[in-house]
Amino acid sequence: MKPRHKRIAIIVGGLAVLAIGAGLVFKAFRSNMVFFFSPSQVYAREAPHDRAFRIGGMVEKGSLKRVGDSLTISFLVTDTAHTVPVEYTGVVPDLFKEGKGVVAQGSLGPDGVFHASEILAKHDENYMPPDAKQAIEQAQRRAEKTVIPN
Repeated sequence: MKPRHKRIAIIVGGLAVLAIGAGLVFKAFRSNMVFFFSPSQVYAREAPHDRAFRIGGMVEKGSLKRVGDSLTISFLVTDTAHTVPVEYTGVVPDLFKEGKGVVAQGSLGPDGVFHASEILAKHDENYMPPDAKQAIEQAQRRAEKTVIPN
């Protein structure tokens, strides 16, 4: 084999290894990516049904219920336009309360209930996750546009 052919073979082999490595990194990145959706987007069926995502908004007042003596809770997440029922089993953050901002990570079940695997709550009185705040503001603007004046 001529030296020129050896160099070409090494370059082609190196490019193949780089392409395989980049493909594996991209696949790992894509499988770990979690998207955020508002209750209005879930209601409009824009959220995926086959993979995990995050839903955020406010915990609707009066909706928080504990199932017996277990660690399972259910509540409604709202963006003031639509609500989504959420179930979670586990210890909730100390700052998790009705009427406060929340982001839940999990997946949507066939029954329309969001089954959370993780609950994230606000940090202080004024904090709300930026995505949740933006989703609530968008839902309020949509609700204002659909109000028919008398």
